[in-house]
Amino acid sequence: MNTAWTSLMTRASSPDLAGNTGIGPYNYVPSRDVGIAFVTLFGISTFFHIVQAVRFRMWWLFPTAVFCGVFELVGWSARLYSSGHPRALIPFEIQISATITGPTPLIAANFVILEYVIKTLGPRYSRLSPKMYTILFCSSDAISLTIQGVGGAVAAIAAGNGKNPTTGGTIMLAGIIMQMVAITLFVIFSSEFLLRYAYDQPLKPPADDMERHQAIAYKLGIDPRMKISLYAMGFTTDLLLTARAIYRTVELTDGWNGRIISTQLYFNVLDGGMVALAISTLNVFHPGFLILPIQRRFYPLDATPSYGKA
Repeated sequence: MNTAWTSLMTRASSPDLAGNTGIGPYNYVPSRDVGIAFVTLFGISTFFHIVQAVRFRMWWLFPTAVFCGVFELVGWSARLYSSGHPRALIPFEIQISATITGPTPLIAANFVILEYVIKTLGPRYSRLSPKMYTILFCSSDAISLTIQGVGGAVAAIAAGNGKNPTTGGTIMLAGIIMQMVAITLFVIFSSEFLLRYAYDQPLKPPADDMERHQAIAYKLGIDPRMKISLYAMGFTTDLLLTARAIYRTVELTDGWNGRIISTQLYFNVLDGGMVALAISTLNVFHPGFLILPIQRRFYPLDATPSYGKA
């Protein structure tokens, strides 16, 4: 049994006492005020995502943005409980699993949005078909989520049984790295599409009346709402969620008793803060407001691709 694990179990070994201000398995006492703030933020965002999903009939938001909100609510509720019971091991285990997996469904939401951006602006500028983006990237996201979930469960069970959680941490790290690879490829493919569109360098000529219509619309310039949607997608995926994934990778690499995992400020800002800002950005710059009206220029109302079918 290594020194880091011995230290972790020593911190968690004392009986749980309400209001205990001693050091527990976190190696710090989670802030009550920060816990309340994030539970409130994620609760409000999740509520509005449910309303928006129903309002615009975008059913794919339930297994993506809504699931993210639910996971984060569970994780931060556990951390809020830990603020008064810092030595309790069960809430520590819950927040490990919930916060490590929570952002993964939100990343999938941006994968789906890209499919509809490509359908609207013109598939002939894309190296892959619009549907293929959703299939490939959401599949990799689902695998990453599974790996992270398994790793979180293994680490939590090991911690609960007084064993070394390093194996679970390694599994989680593998899932996070896979997620980072998927995000990197997503950025590369989406950037190529946008550059080709910006400089009007299609990979193939218009294949049908729809693409000819899109070619004519290109000359009129990109709709400002589409620009806003693209900026929001880049902000959430390329900046916020990528920064969070990098932080988690470094955290898990540093070890269970490392300085990074033992510094509350890093977690609050680089995990909670990044995810809260990303999920709230999707509320404000919602595809139902920004992309759906543009799609109706190219599709009759009875033939508009339903977001629920993505």
